[in-house]
Amino acid sequence: MNYETLYNTIQNYSQNSEGSFVDSIPTFVQEVEQRVYTAVAFPSLRKNVTGVINNGVPYLSAPPDYLSTYSLACIDSTGNYSYLLNKDVNFIRQAYPTVSATGQPEYYALFGPTVSGGTVSTNLSFLLGPTPDATYTAELHYFYYPTSIIQGQITAITITSSGNQLYSPGLYTNVPLSYVGSGSGSAGYGDILVTGLSPAQTITFTLQNGGNFYSVGDVLTVASSYLGGPGAGLTMTVSTINNSTGTSWLGNNFDPVLLYGCMREAVIYMKGEQDMVKYYEEKYQEALQLAIKLGNGLERGDAYRDGQTKLNINLKGNVVS
Repeated sequence: MNYETLYNTIQNYSQNSEGSFVDSIPTFVQEVEQRVYTAVAFPSLRKNVTGVINNGVPYLSAPPDYLSTYSLACIDSTGNYSYLLNKDVNFIRQAYPTVSATGQPEYYALFGPTVSGGTVSTNLSFLLGPTPDATYTAELHYFYYPTSIIQGQITAITITSSGNQLYSPGLYTNVPLSYVGSGSGSAGYGDILVTGLSPAQTITFTLQNGGNFYSVGDVLTVASSYLGGPGAGLTMTVSTINNSTGTSWLGNNFDPVLLYGCMREAVIYMKGEQDMVKYYEEKYQEALQLAIKLGNGLERGDAYRDGQTKLNINLKGNVVS
C-alpha cells in the first residue's frame, strides 16, 4: 500500500472528504507510525553506523533517526571489539566522578541532547564511562525511524519574496500555505516571526507541518492578512520534500496495522461513537500482534536453530492449544 492508496482509503472508509479532516490525515499517519515503531523492534529496521570516540570526550552523538540501541562497540587501534554495557547515567557518574577517570569505555548510558555554544542539539547522545583515554572507533547497531510513508511532505522551504514589508511585528502561528498558481500539495503550515519596522523588517518562517503531495519547486504564498498588515504577502519555494514516491517499509510489508491505526485516529478526530473507536482499536491491536509476531518472533529465528513452527492439530483438523 502506498500513501495515495492509504490516503484515499481513509477517506472512503470514513466517508469524509471535508477539508480539515483531509488535511489531518498526515497527522493520523505519523501518530500510527510512531506507535508501531515503538511497539515492534523489526530487525529489518536496523542500521549499522560507525563514528569516532574522541580522546577526553565522554559524549557520543546518536544518529538523527535513532530509536533504540541494539549494540554499541568500542574498537581500538588494532581492530579489537569491546561491546559496551548499557547502564544508567547515575551509575556512570558515580563510578567515574571526574573526567580524569580515563580508560577504554566499558559502559554507556542514553544521556540526552548535547549543548554547544548555547545551542541545544535535537539529537540524543550517549554518555561513556570511563572518559576515553584515546581515540577509538564506535560501531552502533540501532533501530531507527524509517522514512514516513507520507508522500511529498515539505522538509525545507525558502522565502523568495517578502512583499513590501508593511507587516505588524509579532509571532504568527500555524499560518497556512497556499499556492501561487496550481499544485497538488496541501495541509502545510508554519510559524512566521516578523521583527522590526518597514522597510527594514526581518521575516523568518519555521515549518511546523509539511503537509503532503508537494513537489520540489512548488511556489507557495502566505497572504498578508495573516501577518497583520497591508504587505504584499510572502512568496516561498519548496526546497526539499520527504518521500517523493509515497512508499515505506511498513506500507510495503505490513499495511493492515497502518490502515486500522489511522482509522482509529480518524474516528477519534470525527468524535465518532465509542463502539467505533473500540472496533478500530481492536482491529489495530489484532494487526499489531501479528506485526509483533513477525518482528519480535519470526524475523529473529530460523528453522536450523529453532526448528520449524508447528501447530497442534486434532483429528478434526482444528488447531488446539
